[in-house]
Amino acid sequence: MFINISFAPVETAFREFVSHYGFIFDAIKGVLLQVFLVPLEDALRGAPPWLILLGVGLIAYHATRHWLPPLFYVLCLYLVGCFGLWDKLMSTTALMLVSTAICVVFGIPIGILISRSNWLRAIALPILDVMQTMPSFVYLIPMIFLWGVGQVSAIFAIVVYAIPPLIRLTDLGIRQVDREVVEAATSFGTTPWQLLLNVQLPLARPSIMAGINQTVMMALAMVVLATLIGARGLGETVNQGIANLEIGTGLQGGVAIVLLAIVIDRITQAYGMDARQRRQRLLKGGSFANFQRTTGEKA
Repeated sequence: MFINISFAPVETAFREFVSHYGFIFDAIKGVLLQVFLVPLEDALRGAPPWLILLGVGLIAYHATRHWLPPLFYVLCLYLVGCFGLWDKLMSTTALMLVSTAICVVFGIPIGILISRSNWLRAIALPILDVMQTMPSFVYLIPMIFLWGVGQVSAIFAIVVYAIPPLIRLTDLGIRQVDREVVEAATSFGTTPWQLLLNVQLPLARPSIMAGINQTVMMALAMVVLATLIGARGLGETVNQGIANLEIGTGLQGGVAIVLLAIVIDRITQAYGMDARQRRQRLLKGGSFANFQRTTGEKA
């Protein structure tokens, strides 16, 4: 009744591709490890915890312009240290930073490109739908073929899984820029590059930051699975709990990931607010003096 459809030729083609061009992926692996991931992880793990907490607090204050949220975020990370998972937290943070940076470097330009062409968007959206629907375990297989078991395979599995929201929301943000604003800028003789850099991207910033936020959250969701192919970090603790049926160990790792997710989510959301939203939030807080002190811009 059914026609037999096999994906075996795909595997054969993939193996042939890797055998011929594997040296390229080895070079990428070496650069990514030696230039980015290993130095960053060593720096984070070697830095005093108080310095990391202070840095997070300052970044959070810069994002929120309020003193209470940074204290809460610092407390969240301090609790992870109290769990005895500080080094694993730093390993996960390094993995997240490198993965997110790759997503931003490729995701935003692709989103900009898609926003320029309706037919390109029509092609890209179904591909992004498939990428977001595909079970996350599936991404681990080709990455092992390309880079072997290890940190680099985990990074690219995270990138492929987490990049679609950033592409979508970059495209959406640019398309939602008011046409009258674009026409006004064009009438003043702006070039396409000036229009993009000085008008469209600044106005699309809330949408782009929302995309970065979603990308980071999806990357965190992939952290536990990434440990199956060699990633280090908090996911190891969760997998250890599963392997040994240790409820406390698994819960400890899970809570640590949740606390890290809260910190990253709130800070990226705060950076995604435009000036008007930030003013409205501060005014609703009831302190006009604090509002004047923290934002010197005019409404």
